Amino acid sequence: MNQLPREGNFFEMFNQHADRIVEAARAFSQLAAHYNDAHLREKYAQDVDNAERAADRVTQDVNRAIHKTFITPSDREQIHSLINTMDDVADLIQDSAETMALYDVRHMTEEITRLSDLSLKCCERLRDAVRLLDKLADPSTAEAALKTGEEIDRLESDADRVMRAAMSKLFREEPDVREVIKLKAIYELLETITDKCEDVANHIEGIVLENS
Repeated sequence: MNQLPREGNFFEMFNQHADRIVEAARAFSQLAAHYNDAHLREKYAQDVDNAERAADRVTQDVNRAIHKTFITPSDREQIHSLINTMDDVADLIQDSAETMALYDVRHMTEEITRLSDLSLKCCERLRDAVRLLDKLADPSTAEAALKTGEEIDRLESDADRVMRAAMSKLFREEPDVREVIKLKAIYELLETITDKCEDVANHIEGIVLENS
């Protein structure tokens, strides 16, 4: 059985990182919800930054621990891929917040709110799946991890549908070309968050199947 290594506190670090992802997603969702209040907008954007930086530090700790801990190369590769894909999720949430500020998006659209809600749900499910990693030897836990992955897939499909409808509406109804360019970029970024969550779920599914 090719278990992920017990030493090196990897499971603990994965959990910490997943918690930071959820913090970033929650802060982004709040940023979207309170977008018209400049003070709150700034506060939540800062919260996203702080969570992303904390996630980065965990990623660095994991990558350092990989080199210090005696583990086989396939485990090393699995751990490296998993933590770096998780870090991509945190980066994309921060990119989304930064892009909204950079492009000077003036108002929230219903579609941004819906996509940020789906992203948050995806990140929460991701955290649930990551928390099961150290107990995959138990068949019912492995089954739960696969089920959580399926939920992430469904949320990603929902986000994809919302984005396509949002694009269609944008090109039909928005007369200002600059607004079209700005919102298109934001919609695509937010949908990519759910794509990356699905990538993490696929990594976890691979680990489950190897351990079964």
